[in-house]
Amino acid sequence: MAEEAASAPAADAGTEAPPPGKMTMVAGVDDSDHSFYALQWALQHFFPPAPQPQQYRLVVVTAKPSAASAVGLAGPGAADVLPYVEADLKKTALRVIDKAKSLCALVSDAVFEAVEGDARNVLCEAVERHHAEMLVVGSHGYGAIKRAVLGSVSDYCAHHAHCTVMIVKKPKQHQH
Repeated sequence: MAEEAASAPAADAGTEAPPPGKMTMVAGVDDSDHSFYALQWALQHFFPPAPQPQQYRLVVVTAKPSAASAVGLAGPGAADVLPYVEADLKKTALRVIDKAKSLCALVSDAVFEAVEGDARNVLCEAVERHHAEMLVVGSHGYGAIKRAVLGSVSDYCAHHAHCTVMIVKKPKQHQH
């Protein structure tokens, strides 16, 4: 498998394996409240505040769909729209990463990646590339029909990622 030194931190030049004694956790985020809830939950439960040592190296990954797949159209006029869609997708990915960075300010060893592709594949590939022991994802709480139509990222990762997968569910807001 080709090494992707560009996404590795400078200290790890040439390898993306964590330092000895440190495990790697990949957290998948998108621009939903559910994914940021999952990231905050993981931070609370697995990343103690200093001076306690942090057992995990954190890799926060967001998937950026390609403009063509996001638009899902072809024919006359499609090419005119793609640059605008691409710019918007880039902005969204940057906003997601910036928000994740601010949430992870107290994590001593964190890497942030925006990777083009379908979230299901991007997250499973990140687990492999970083030799992660755990993947944390949020759950949108879709019903069976919506999940069948859209395809659940958390379901896919639970079956295909080669590590423990933690699906963090945001508590339902009870309305009275």
